[in-house]
Amino acid sequence: MMLIGGLEKSTLIDYPGKVAAIVFTVGCNFRCAFCHNPELVDPEKIKKQPQITEEAFFKFLKSRKGLLEGVCITGGEPTIQSDLIDFIGKIKKDGFLVKLDTNGSHPKVLAKLLEKRLLDFIAMDIKSSKDKYPEAINKVINLEDISKSVDLIRSSSLDYEFRTTVVPDLIDDNEIKKIGEWLKGSKLFILQQFRSNKTLDQSYQRVRPYPDKRLKQMADIARPYFDQVKIRGL
Repeated sequence: MMLIGGLEKSTLIDYPGKVAAIVFTVGCNFRCAFCHNPELVDPEKIKKQPQITEEAFFKFLKSRKGLLEGVCITGGEPTIQSDLIDFIGKIKKDGFLVKLDTNGSHPKVLAKLLEKRLLDFIAMDIKSSKDKYPEAINKVINLEDISKSVDLIRSSSLDYEFRTTVVPDLIDDNEIKKIGEWLKGSKLFILQQFRSNKTLDQSYQRVRPYPDKRLKQMADIARPYFDQVKIRGL
């Protein structure tokens, strides 16, 4: 069974152009200090987080037919859930579009979802340039997996976005340029404003986000590399 730690019943923002619900899955294999969903990542906080059963979720979903167009599946990291493919299959069977948010660490899962045509939109978090990934996620991982996920997404026929949370001291102009060189030719790149009100590492609550002007400057640096660059969270 899927571990569901939250449900937002309606959003006009998270699935571009669609009215959607958001499902928050429990657990993540990264430990990004700046993560704004610590209750889905920190093992101690997870113990206290109320969970929603699949049965309750699908009962809700059926009650929203004709009102909702899609479901955003986010986390945590959804691709670590062993029942993710079956879960998404049920959502699609009920006639809803599916947007998946992922950190790209499980390209085999992503490949299966694409092969079965279970996704309609993919958003992949790019934590930093390849050089800084271990620092960004507080973990050593196989960067080839991240690159494979990038390639799978770019070669698919789906709508997609790559997005980077602009955390001061981690992301600067040089990092944006390196990310641009890595992802050159991709459709859409989103710069997300860092939010300090709730973070996995509480010391990051003292970090002041970049002013809007700096984010706009970084967006200008990124634009030559992508078809489209947007800023989210201003």
